[in-house]
Amino acid sequence: MSPDPEQRTAVLVVEDDVLIRMEAVDMMESAGFRTYEAKSADAALVVLQDRPDIGLLFTDVDMPGSMNGLQLAARVSSRWPKIRIIVASGILGVKQEDLPAGSIFFPKPYPTDQIIRKVNEMMAG
Repeated sequence: MSPDPEQRTAVLVVEDDVLIRMEAVDMMESAGFRTYEAKSADAALVVLQDRPDIGLLFTDVDMPGSMNGLQLAARVSSRWPKIRIIVASGILGVKQEDLPAGSIFFPKPYPTDQIIRKVNEMMAG
């Protein structure tokens, strides 16, 4: 039996490409997570301030606005240290040391089953 939607921890998907964002939201909802979405890091920070149920940030790197996804991940890690972070990007050369401690990187196109497995592990831990 799936958990009551009000009891599930939510995922915030941050992606400027509308089709990729829709696919990512669908991926998370199909796995049983409530989702919120934002098209930029700036918009994501507004959502994070308003939604205390967010337990995981799933963000792209290259986005318009005042910061990219790596900068967003650093800010979220500092301000909301309990939020888990997954960064996905087509940009090559993102290294683990570019990410906040405990964060995970997936190259695009990302393997949906591996991401969902990692999201479930991160949310359980």
